[in-house]
Amino acid sequence: MSLVKFYEHLGMKMIKKIEQPEAKFDLYFMGYDSPKALSHGNGFSDREGLIELTHNYGTENDPDYKVTTGNTEPYKGFGHTCISVDNIQAACQRIEDAGYKFQKKLTDGRMRSIAFVLDPDGYWIEVVGQNPVDKTEGITTTDVGTYRMNHTMIRVKDHEKSLKFYQDVFGMTLFRTSENADAKFNLYFLGYPGEKGISTTSANGVNPTAEREGLLELTWNYGTEKDANFTYHNGNDQPQGFGHICVSVDDLDAACKRFEDLGVNWKKRLTDGRMKNVAFVLDPDNYWIEVIQNEKLKNRANW
Repeated sequence: MSLVKFYEHLGMKMIKKIEQPEAKFDLYFMGYDSPKALSHGNGFSDREGLIELTHNYGTENDPDYKVTTGNTEPYKGFGHTCISVDNIQAACQRIEDAGYKFQKKLTDGRMRSIAFVLDPDGYWIEVVGQNPVDKTEGITTTDVGTYRMNHTMIRVKDHEKSLKFYQDVFGMTLFRTSENADAKFNLYFLGYPGEKGISTTSANGVNPTAEREGLLELTWNYGTEKDANFTYHNGNDQPQGFGHICVSVDDLDAACKRFEDLGVNWKKRLTDGRMKNVAFVLDPDNYWIEVIQNEKLKNRANW
């Protein structure tokens, strides 16, 4: 599969493959697993950053099939995933040398410290540096073993509602805020601090979270919250593309009871349908959040 090959080129490994022939789809879980990786050796439900690829049988034989990437009107919503790399110039050159296309090269536009590469389906992958851009300028080597699956970005209509939801309902912590008043948008980075806590200093003076994995970036464009008719495309309504983010929990039954007590909107309760080991909660913009058991903490699904 060309997608798996692409993410392997970014240094990821297939951590898990779940085949569902009766439902005619397969799931591929891609993540960083070198000895230097944050979640080295861990199972797929006990990791901070993964990309799940869903392949519906037969789409590869349909010349007219394409996904909605979330970055074109009128279907904007999901924005990108992001990897952080050691030497960003060398990393981008290595990707370009392999024949992959860029939405934005380092040298394009005003922001000279980030790039966006396109995967074979046209999804955007942001590339950011773990080190100062001016310090890595002349370096021609890059070690994919040091890369991180840093974050997933979604656009939100009302930042206050979304921040409250992800902090109060899902227990995330706001790691940092990037305000861009001139361009009329803010970025909010949320996640679970764990034992590492929250970094307040950084190598590049801008992004103290480049060393992390599995963060959620919320992009809020000023004024959308005042438009009663404004909505983002969640990727699961037609035309489809992005599916969901996922949070693994210590006790799936207890977590879902807590969500129920908090009055969340459900896409799928644990008891719905055939799959009794997954639930889906809807966020304020109707993005889906999958909830699964962290199998390291409590054995349940035997995936």
